[in-house]
Amino acid sequence: MTDPTPDPVLLARHIAQQISQLTDHLAVAPPRQAAHILGHVLAPDGVLDGMTGLVAAGSRFAKDRATSGALPPEVWLALGRASNDLDAICGDLAEHTEDLHRLTQTPATVTARPVASALVARRHR
Repeated sequence: MTDPTPDPVLLARHIAQQISQLTDHLAVAPPRQAAHILGHVLAPDGVLDGMTGLVAAGSRFAKDRATSGALPPEVWLALGRASNDLDAICGDLAEHTEDLHRLTQTPATVTARPVASALVARRHR
């Protein structure tokens, strides 16, 4: 009987290709579709969360190899830092999923929110 599990390296290549294709779609998608795509990417069980878990697993792998001397400790530290940073980013972006969801609604049901400027307004004294 053959192993139904795909070759993990081939799987990683396919996932990278699919993410590239998704990026291409997102770049040209109409706003409602782009909001749907981003909503799925940023969902708690979405692409970014999956990538965070993958990097965390890589960090655990690197820890084991670093403690045995097979990898420099910097590899483990870099992967651990990346995992922590991605986790923090996931948390920051989770605050905005409702905004993305609102964009997926029909135009008649969308309520406008004030747009914050990227520039900081100075206080008048």
